[in-house]
Amino acid sequence: YRVWLDLANNLTQLIESRKLRELVHKMPVLSPHLLNNHRELRLAHLALGFISMGYVWQEGQHEPILPKALAWPYWLISRRLGLPPILTYADSVLANWKLKDPTGNMDLIFSFPGGESCRGFFTVSLLVEMAASTGIKVSKVAKLRLIKITCFVLDADHVEPNAFHGTLRIFVSGWRDNPMLPRGLLYEGVSNEPILLSGGSAAQSSAIQCFDALLCIQHEGETGAFLTRMRDYMPPAHRQLIETLSVCPSLRDFITTCSSSDLCQAYNSCVSALVDLRSYHLNTVAKYVIVPGNHARSMGCPLRGVGTALNSTGTGGSNLMVFLKSVRNTTQRALILERPKHQEKHEWNAAK
Repeated sequence: YRVWLDLANNLTQLIESRKLRELVHKMPVLSPHLLNNHRELRLAHLALGFISMGYVWQEGQHEPILPKALAWPYWLISRRLGLPPILTYADSVLANWKLKDPTGNMDLIFSFPGGESCRGFFTVSLLVEMAASTGIKVSKVAKLRLIKITCFVLDADHVEPNAFHGTLRIFVSGWRDNPMLPRGLLYEGVSNEPILLSGGSAAQSSAIQCFDALLCIQHEGETGAFLTRMRDYMPPAHRQLIETLSVCPSLRDFITTCSSSDLCQAYNSCVSALVDLRSYHLNTVAKYVIVPGNHARSMGCPLRGVGTALNSTGTGGSNLMVFLKSVRNTTQRALILERPKHQEKHEWNAAK
């Protein structure tokens, strides 16, 4: 499988020199049956995912067929992992890093691809996940604050908006709800019909959806349907955890029926922190996606079709700003309104 890793390791240069497709066409069709464990499968899924995205978008125009040398092993590996055959958030963020020194500080190496803005984007996303996972374990609102601080420091230091937008177009533009591939992508040797799949998206973050489930924040309509569909792009164990949390007894209902103002305040603090995070996310998207996208369109960038789509459409296929505002507003509505003191006293006496 060295040929896969060699292409993935040199992906940025191969795309810029327009040589990636030529080398993919020379690839042998390899069976993935020699991949023996979960780590090897995740690495293969990561490498083939990046190569596939680069192959499809190298020229900035639609390529409706993924060659069998990519499509067939990618499909089989995806089935074994329970993931779709496209580059997902679980690939580019969760499985794309290692510690430079396992015994030292949090100094990260990202596997694919190169470039400061690309690494900065993945670093931001990964540290959000690390802070969020700690927050899920200890349920402290401070952890949500840490996510916001982490994002602010990293995007200011490592991610240049226009360069980031170029990276985004190539590596997270899927083939569902994308005008460049209106019928989807044909996986040669796998299916006779094109397949529609969404690109990588923060909506595929299992950690953030866990916060929604824990805090009983229920997104409805198109927003709720989209978030539910994004769970299909998560590792199966992550998806199962969210579904389990979603059917547990409601934490919010318990708090609204008890008389503890401290519990109510703690719950509202958590929800408010999540509102702040989503407001920050909305502003960040405007800075790194909407504004650079408009600039790229006015300059006539080579990937103008993909860039134009991403100006208003999220990488997962959502209507970007409408979706983000809906998610933020629904989170805000979950706040428990303060009850009048006389009502609390009445409820307390009734409970006694």
